[in-house]
Amino acid sequence: MVSQITRGIKISVQTSFEGTYFKNYKIHFAFSYEITIENHGKDSVQLTSRHWDIYDSLNETEAVDGEGVIGKKPVLKPGDSHTYSSGCLLSSPFGSMKGYFNMINFTSTKSFRVIVPTFRLSAPYALN
Repeated sequence: MVSQITRGIKISVQTSFEGTYFKNYKIHFAFSYEITIENHGKDSVQLTSRHWDIYDSLNETEAVDGEGVIGKKPVLKPGDSHTYSSGCLLSSPFGSMKGYFNMINFTSTKSFRVIVPTFRLSAPYALN
């Protein structure tokens, strides 16, 4: 698990290899990740959007932007947390992801960025 705190918001990530399958005559490596967002600050905040950089050892880096996380824009009061699970497909057994969440502080009404630390995606059988 990797964790990082940015402006009182702690992001923790746990990854898992889910297996391989064929799609469009190519093998794909499926990974899941669980992200926990904890508000250690003194103000309520809301996650509004996300940005991911997905690195695949056999492909170009893919950038993904979107609103919220899995269709939600969670509001976190001080002491609250929000956990969600998602996943990605790679064309190789090795890769990583990193990114950030755009958030708004309800007290100051200012937007800010919370860093999601780089987390590795690797199939355990591929490690030597």
